[in-house]
Amino acid sequence: MRILSDQKIRQKIKRLAIEILERNTEEAELIVAGINNNGLLFASLVVAELKDLCDAPIHLTSIRLNPADPIDTEITIDMDVDKIKGKAILIVDDVANTGRTLFYACKPLLNIIPKKIEVAVLVNRTHKSFPIKVDYVGLSLATTLKENIEVQLKKENDFWVELG
Repeated sequence: MRILSDQKIRQKIKRLAIEILERNTEEAELIVAGINNNGLLFASLVVAELKDLCDAPIHLTSIRLNPADPIDTEITIDMDVDKIKGKAILIVDDVANTGRTLFYACKPLLNIIPKKIEVAVLVNRTHKSFPIKVDYVGLSLATTLKENIEVQLKKENDFWVELG
């Protein structure tokens, strides 16, 4: 069942960008880190909207990890960690389920002291097993553990989210 259309996703991106800017007005710059594939796609859409709304420097980077095996696989951030020290960081993913992926995405940031870390997701599910707080949410869903959320952001003008 389709729960978000292309138009609704674009509206949510605009709203999220406005919220992000409202809560970060004091920041000289913002680092936006998208997780893996869909998280990075969603982050790039948010960054494009942020850049349309403000003149402050906004930098996009990616965090790479294996969600199925975050312990034995290296977790990397594609930006020199010294450049993000003391900065506001926004970690972005498409769906937050148990919070495990977001939890481990913070690992490369544990060796520095950022000014703050916030989290934004398109869809937030209510099955958190890890101590993760999502600060910016496009859509919050109470689903069963067996239900699956599929997000499509690769085809321009054909974005959607389905619940199955």
